[in-house]
Amino acid sequence: MATVFETRLIGNLGKDATVRKMDRGVIAINFPVAHNKNWRDKKTGESRTKTTWVNCTIWKKEGSNMRILDFLKSGALVELLGTPYAKAYQQEDGSIKTEIRLNIAKTNILRSSKNISSNTSEDEFNDNNNDDVYGGIDDYTLNEDDF
Repeated sequence: MATVFETRLIGNLGKDATVRKMDRGVIAINFPVAHNKNWRDKKTGESRTKTTWVNCTIWKKEGSNMRILDFLKSGALVELLGTPYAKAYQQEDGSIKTEIRLNIAKTNILRSSKNISSNTSEDEFNDNNNDDVYGGIDDYTLNEDDF
């Protein structure tokens, strides 16, 4: 029986998306998304927030439609569907850091950022990433400075 391992994430972009050309005509669009969990402290009654950052990547073939870049700007509210994975790497001080990453299969812009260009429509933009290079994703390695 086939299994499904997908995650739905709704959050705000922490900075504008960046584009990186990889080998074999593959393009990686990278951007961090913040998910905020809000609650009220039972003892003090104070409002608390915990922010979890998820580094996201949309994989495209060279020459694909890149219109999504007009919308992936800092502050934009997005809904993403993709496959999560964790990546560990060693920092300069020798400690091991693990981060959450998400390979995006579907993108829905819920609210544009305030710094969107004036020649771009502010209607919702949906990208099912039909031109993605989703298979063979393990062949591509990104470093922590990719984000």
